[in-house]
Order: sequence, then C-alpha cells, then structure tokens
Amino acid sequence: MRFLNTFSRDFFALLAGGFYTLAFAPYAYAYLAPLALFVLFASWQHASPVRALARGYLFGLSSFGLGVYWVYISIHDFGGADAWSATALTGIFVAFWALFPALAGWLSVKLHSKRNVIMIPLIWILIEYGRGYLLLNGFPWLLAAYSQLETPLAGYIPLVGAYGMGFLLTLSASAGVVVLRNKQHRMLLVMVIGVVWLCGGLLRAITWTTPIGKPLQVVLIQGNITQDQKWKPENKLNTLLLYKKLTEDNWGADVIVWPETAIPAFLSQVDAFFLQPLKQSALQHGTDVVISLPAEGKADDVIYNAVITLGKTTGMYRKNHLLPFGEYMPLQPLSGWVLKNLNIHMGDFTPGGDKQPLLQAGGYQFITTICYEDAFGDAGLAGLPAAAYLVNVTNDGWFGDSVEPHQHLQIARMRTIETGRFMLRATNTGATAVIAPNGKIIAQAPLFTATTLKASITPMGGMTPYARLGDKPVIAIMAIIFLVLASYDRFLSRY
Repeated sequence: MRFLNTFSRDFFALLAGGFYTLAFAPYAYAYLAPLALFVLFASWQHASPVRALARGYLFGLSSFGLGVYWVYISIHDFGGADAWSATALTGIFVAFWALFPALAGWLSVKLHSKRNVIMIPLIWILIEYGRGYLLLNGFPWLLAAYSQLETPLAGYIPLVGAYGMGFLLTLSASAGVVVLRNKQHRMLLVMVIGVVWLCGGLLRAITWTTPIGKPLQVVLIQGNITQDQKWKPENKLNTLLLYKKLTEDNWGADVIVWPETAIPAFLSQVDAFFLQPLKQSALQHGTDVVISLPAEGKADDVIYNAVITLGKTTGMYRKNHLLPFGEYMPLQPLSGWVLKNLNIHMGDFTPGGDKQPLLQAGGYQFITTICYEDAFGDAGLAGLPAAAYLVNVTNDGWFGDSVEPHQHLQIARMRTIETGRFMLRATNTGATAVIAPNGKIIAQAPLFTATTLKASITPMGGMTPYARLGDKPVIAIMAIIFLVLASYDRFLSRY
C-alpha cells in the first residue's frame, strides 16, 4: 500500500505538469495553473528530498514536454536535422529545463521549513528568475504568471511584474495545501488568499498611464513567407515586391511595421536600389516605416539582427538579447561541433549592446524588441518614460503551426501591462497583433495569411510602479526573506 501511495503521488506530479501547460495559450485554462501547482506542492509533503526532486522532475518533463515541443519543429523542419537527431536534441532540451522544478522540490523538502506556506513560493519564483535570466542567456518560458492575464491576479502586474504576481499565484497554491492538511490557521489563510485575489481584481480597474497625443494610424504587415522559402535566392525579389506593394497600398498611415528580417538580405545589399527609394516615398506620404533585416558591422565577422526606421527620422536598433543556439552558440566549442555534425544551420549574430538610442516613428519614440527579447520584462524599461509605445518584430515561422506563436503572443501581452503602453507586434506568419496597455488584443491577423492589420493606437506617457523599479527589487526582497527564514529555521534546528 505504501508503494502504491508513493507511485500515485509520482503519477499525479507527472499529470499536474501536463495540466499546468494547459493554463497557457492557446488553451488558456488559467485556473489549472494554481490547481497543478497545488497538486505538485502537495506531493512534496512528507516526501524525502530525493523523492520531491523526482516529482518536480516529472512535473517538469510533462510541462516542458507538452509546452515546448515546438523546438522539434525548429530543429527538424527548418534547422535541417534528421528526425532522430531532432528528437534527441528536443529531449535533451526538455530534460534540462525540467531540472528547475526538480530543484525547487528538493530545496523545499531539504529545508523542511515550518513556514512552507511561504518558503515554497519563494523557492519557486527565485528558481524561475534564475531560469529566466541567469543561465544560457535565460529561458523565461512558461512562467507561472503568464497564465494569469485574464484573472484577478493580473491587477498586480503593473505593480510587481511577472515574478511578483507569480509569487502571489504560487502562494495561493501553497496556502491551499496547508488549508487542506492543517486545521490550524485554516480560516486565516483562506481569508488572506481571498483578500489577495479580491484586491487584484480591484487593481485591474486602475489606469497607470495617460494619453499624451492624438491617436496614430498604424499598419502591420504579415508577409507569411515560410522559413524554408524565406532565404532562397530565387525568392528574394518576390519577397521585396510583396512588402513594397503591401506598404504602398497603405501610404498615409502614420506608422507601418514589417516583421523580423522581412528583407532576406543584408542592409548593404538592398539599401541603394530598394530602401532609399522606399524612404523617399515614405517622406512624400508622411509615413514612417519600421523595417527589420540583418545588417553588417564594421568588422567582417560582425552581423546584427536589426530594425531600421525610414521616413521623417532614421535610425537603427540592433538586437541585444540573442537566442541561444538560434542566434549564437553558447558552450563553445562543444555546441558548434555538435550542430555541425548534425548538419543543423544556426545563426551567428552579435549583440547590439544595452545603450542604444530609441527609434522614432509617427512622431514618437518607441521601445524596440526583436522576437525573443520581449520575453524579458525589464529589457526595455530603460527607454521609459520617453517611449510612447512598444514595437515587437518577430519571426515565429520557425515553429510552424504549433502552440508557440500563441504562447509568444501571451508573453507580449504581459509587457504591455507592465509598461502601460500599446504594442505593435508584426510577425512573419503570425500572431500579428495590436495590444492595448491593459493586455487586451484590440486587433489580430489570422495566422499563415499574407495580409495587413490596420488599427489605431494612442501614445502613452507616465510610468507604472513596475516600470520604475523592474524585477530586481522584487527578487531582492524575496531572496532576503528566503535567506532570513532559512537561517532562522537552521538556528532553531540546532537549539
């Protein structure tokens, strides 16, 4: 019976990981996230540290396995690897990131704190932060907070960001375990969590930023050129003509945005015959065009993933937060040797640096992020309060018809709530969208369709509390509380 009980808890931890993934887009069953975490945290009760580690690992395997299976599509369909190699690499990828919930389980039991109701959430979020920022340039995917954009907890996002709100979510799940197992302070815990969720709902009614100008008419272009066709030389001219036509059809808009690397050629190769005439036309029609393409640096081996503006003002932003194994090769020379032998072709870009001037279009400065950069909450906060809106250009075509474009759009919505600004999100194959400061999607183009998306946005000014502080103060407070409680428990265990 003891074996069956242990086995069932292992199984439920594995099952909970799958349900946790269903809380995220495109499924968006938001309340499955606290339920799944409740089941996981409950499975750690009265377990050994090793058993808790195993259950955390099972949770991670199922959540990442179901949540980021699209890595296989990128490696196999567009990276050029055979099915076996792509499967193996995807498995390694999932197995690696599953170590983080495993570590959370081990620590939570190893410390055997009498204050697990708060220690488990602290450990979970601190490990999420470590996963999101500190290792391999960060992988902040499937963070607990992203699942809650439609729940009352979303009201805390402008105050404490994704990690602060994620703490309140995990605290709710942890408190639920205590309420179920322990009659002591049961009513107090229920009341506290009820107040947390109620206050979150009330906070959603607060508007933290204000309009600073007349609405801008914007157009986002979705070329829908699949990744396996995009860089073929014979398709380059047709690609340029497509974007040119879709742009010319919308002259008169204040801002037109093209998706990531919409131009499949280096800046120097298309500047004279294509970009300069386009710039002159943009000036004549009073339109600013935001275009993404690769650009060479001063040295021969320096290449940037860049965004430029054409029109009344010109400028360039160079992507700074690069995607590991996609835009640069960490763990060299091992990673380069492995990918070369598997015939997988990846980029080799140079980061643009932290201190870059803001681009301007439509008469206002904006914060630029390229693809993966919008997964990092404080990446663009240095541009506030000067920036009046956000622009994200993305190429989720690498991941085909999977859940990834929906997950990525959900992440982008978090950035608008944190900053209190509209976002223009232009993608190659989808999901192209215009997002309001409250995270609501006000316009969205259908996936895998060559089209334009027209909308109106309002330039916004002011700062949310989160925009002033970023993630670091919240994380620092959590770390201090964790260390104090851990030290106090260690002291009590000795005496």
